[in-house]
Amino acid sequence: QVQLVESGGGLVQTGGSQRLSCAASGRSFSSYVMAWFRQAPGEEREFVAAIGRSGSSTFYADSVKGRFTISRDNAKNTVFLQMNSLKPEDTAVYYCAADISPRVRLPQDYDYWGQGTQVTVSS
Repeated sequence: QVQLVESGGGLVQTGGSQRLSCAASGRSFSSYVMAWFRQAPGEEREFVAAIGRSGSSTFYADSVKGRFTISRDNAKNTVFLQMNSLKPEDTAVYYCAADISPRVRLPQDYDYWGQGTQVTVSS
């Protein structure tokens, strides 16, 4: 069983940067693929980024590729999302997710979710 808690959200101007953190509790953090999803009001949950168990493999949505970087520190049971060159369309609630072996872009494959953290990019 895994519990996830996101932090680091807030208000940022267009072109700015923000770093989100997701702290995990429970056993075997390094056994889980970790991912970030986001959801804007009235829209479906959208894949943002994912990272493999060792951190060697990363995956990104086309909309954030080149701007966002996902990383993990297995010794600290934490995954990060560094967001640069932020745009108003990045505004959403960002969720951390974990699963043993998901199809990384599909939210229905993830068993564990955090509560979410709001990111607002002002224009």
